[in-house]
Amino acid sequence: MTDPTIALVMIVKNGAATLPRCLSSVQGCVDEIIVLDTGSTDDTVAIARRFGALVHHFKWVDDFSAARNAALSHASCDWILILDDDNWLESGHEQLRRLGSEPFLGQIAIVNRFMQNGAIRESTEWVTRILPRGTMYAGRIHEQAVNTAGLPWRRLDIRVGHDGYMPEGLEAKKGRNEALLRLALEESPGDPYWLYQLGKELAIYDRHAEASEHFLQAIDRSAQGDPFRHDLIMRSLYTLKQAGRLEQAILLAENEFANWPDSPDYFFCVADVFLDWAIRYPAEAESQFLPIVESSWLKCLEIGERPDLSESVAGRGSYLAAQNLSVLYENTGRKALAADYREKAREMRGV
Repeated sequence: MTDPTIALVMIVKNGAATLPRCLSSVQGCVDEIIVLDTGSTDDTVAIARRFGALVHHFKWVDDFSAARNAALSHASCDWILILDDDNWLESGHEQLRRLGSEPFLGQIAIVNRFMQNGAIRESTEWVTRILPRGTMYAGRIHEQAVNTAGLPWRRLDIRVGHDGYMPEGLEAKKGRNEALLRLALEESPGDPYWLYQLGKELAIYDRHAEASEHFLQAIDRSAQGDPFRHDLIMRSLYTLKQAGRLEQAILLAENEFANWPDSPDYFFCVADVFLDWAIRYPAEAESQFLPIVESSWLKCLEIGERPDLSESVAGRGSYLAAQNLSVLYENTGRKALAADYREKAREMRGV
């Protein structure tokens, strides 16, 4: 019996700057590379062929699933790995060769890099990117694998980097995703997933007031078990805070308290909201609001890191919380505690 084969399948347009990194990262662990070009005007096609890819062409029709499915139709292997040109395989190379013969849908960790408050942050998103041959996609944007056969989902120890949310990547995609998401909402009005994704897109470009409106609608229409719910709540708290809607943020935090006892992101966002509340009402800050801020960041440290939670931000269960506590203690005259937590933050960060 021969070992199962695996293909890397991509859709790409003008990815010359990042494609070499992606293709280099999978060398030796895939049996074929399929690149579907949707209209590049740079060296994308030449680069793909230089790495041995089979290049096909497709006219863009404002539908990622249509392009994904066209690309998948050219693959001949047992398994499919889906990557974009701004992805690269960081770890899990060996596991790609040990997928076995029983079909399943494989979720891998996409590590998103982004800028926040002048610093690079990371969040882990679990996305279905390992597919048995024959699987198709649905959805105009943020497309999802269709599981008509009722296959099991498995989380795999495979880690993929993604820097498309860094400033240069965002500038290249500005406007495109928003237009497609609004089309998706026209086709499925009130769909909580599309409301969430549109809110997320708007927030990325600092349009927090608009984003919070879409997030709140998504909360009303989504269920607690929806896989995007954790990220939806955290982004909602953040955008409400950024939009100055602190009362609504506090009410949302109270309503969601019982749902996220083991999420450092929840308590980190709560601390941020109440810190802004303390700044708004300084007379009551020390007696009422700063203790909530302190206890929330301490709770983050008690829980620790939770990369298994969708889009949990690295550091909220460790060095970011410790760093914020050190600043809080410094500003409230607790010098020894401030020094202690500064050191904890350094140790947690490994610097």
